[in-house]
Amino acid sequence: MMGKLEGKVCVVTGAAGSLGLASSEAMLAEGAKVLLVDRTNQQLAEAAKPLEKYKDRLAVCAANVADVSETKKYIGAAVKALGKIDVLFSNAGISGVIAPISQYPDELFDQVMAVNVRASFLAIKYAQPFINDGGSIIVTSSVVGVTSDPGICAYATSKHAVIGLVRTAAKELAGRNIRVNIVAPGPIDNSFQKNIEDGITKATGRDGTKLLDSIIPLHRHAKADEVAKMVLFLASNESSFSTGSVFMADGGMHI
Repeated sequence: MMGKLEGKVCVVTGAAGSLGLASSEAMLAEGAKVLLVDRTNQQLAEAAKPLEKYKDRLAVCAANVADVSETKKYIGAAVKALGKIDVLFSNAGISGVIAPISQYPDELFDQVMAVNVRASFLAIKYAQPFINDGGSIIVTSSVVGVTSDPGICAYATSKHAVIGLVRTAAKELAGRNIRVNIVAPGPIDNSFQKNIEDGITKATGRDGTKLLDSIIPLHRHAKADEVAKMVLFLASNESSFSTGSVFMADGGMHI
């Protein structure tokens, strides 16, 4: 039986993180060829270890995704190693710090915007000529792309911004039947989220993890592979009539 992404070429940024890695594995399991993109070769080597059985359909490229030439580099690497792109998953992101706007570091605000917004803009801009008609672009936002809380001005702003980017791209690329959608996770049980929750704990004096679980209707964090199933749906033809949309995977946290 053929996989849902049999022979499709997928590019995943932030691939060494838990969602990037789980999504890459889900794509590979469905027959895809995948380029993993992250900051360093060391991170990519670690990420590739559990994917060893797929090594004939796997490639890696270290890149600074917020840089134009580095973006062109990883897109070129994908096409050279695997072929023209069918799925682009712009997933790389950073969280910044927990601090009120009046105290938020200017340079860190710019850095969060660069990695979380500029990188997705560059990915969509420079990948377009190398994406097959009928392809799929997925960008990771967050539950705070549709909500917010005190202390997260940079992160929330960036995650709102990519929704506007995606809605614009969806209209611009519809003529080529390229779908562009958002996956918006709530808290995932991983080290990225742990850093955010440590900040919440420090800022509020309450256990950040327990605090979030108490306000999530399903009362728990997601597992990375649960969110990866949403990514796989958006990557595959099963989502063939969905574009410009925000797909929540947040345990009901936004409602």
